[in-house]
Amino acid sequence: MGALRDRMEQDMILRGLTENTRRSYLDAVKGLARYYHRPPDQLTEAEVRAYLLHLIRERKLAVSSCRLRAHGLRFFYRVTLQRAWDPTQIPVPKAERKRPAILSREEVARLFEVTANRKHRALLMTTYAAGLRVSEVVRLRVCNLDSQRMLIRVEGGKGRKDRDTILSPGLLAELRGYWQQYRPPLWLFPNRYDPQRPLDRNSAYRVYCDAKERAGIAKTGGIHALRHAFATHLLEAGIDVLSIRELLGHENLKTTANYLHLAHGGMARTHSALDLLQPPPMT
Repeated sequence: MGALRDRMEQDMILRGLTENTRRSYLDAVKGLARYYHRPPDQLTEAEVRAYLLHLIRERKLAVSSCRLRAHGLRFFYRVTLQRAWDPTQIPVPKAERKRPAILSREEVARLFEVTANRKHRALLMTTYAAGLRVSEVVRLRVCNLDSQRMLIRVEGGKGRKDRDTILSPGLLAELRGYWQQYRPPLWLFPNRYDPQRPLDRNSAYRVYCDAKERAGIAKTGGIHALRHAFATHLLEAGIDVLSIRELLGHENLKTTANYLHLAHGGMARTHSALDLLQPPPMT
């Protein structure tokens, strides 16, 4: 895939795709080529469809993984190879609409309590206290912390957008203690083996999962659960949806409004139809 890879990489860079998306799209095409043991530009539309069915039926990949691969293959054939294929012939599986399991305040506090490693605790606390995506927290630089304005500058978030989010006094105190011990020169959470590179997302994910296991939390989900908890707990505290939208960096208000259904008491305040009845007392 040497020449094809270079062409596809150039096409993606010209269209402003992020590094993570480019890597995922390239992996999708490489996986297709390995499956058939043939160059991907020699494959037919029917073979691409059969491969996607293989991922769903036999490998039983998550819907999100299948969607990402389908998007990558569409890009390769329609943009890089400029084939006039009907896009419906490389279908993208419909996204799952599952509501995340929300951590309670007590569970979040327990996560921090069981994390003895100061760097790991600072990582988890920053993710929760600022409502960050894992890709955002691992790429924070020391200079992104503004203790004068009590803000954290998130650079190149989802959609390559910058934003400011809150730097709470409690988090600032934790980060100062962490900095005094570790003295990170550039990245707030540097890679263990190469301080000139940021911590990778898989390492951050493992830190969260290890803490969750030690805390005895059985709820599903990875480190992104801390971002969900951030939004939900703010809603429960009475913070308006528009403010939370800005902190999270959501483009669409509907995305933020989904948390209204997850906030504690949202369902509890909804009366059952039975409760609205006033049946006569039994004799």
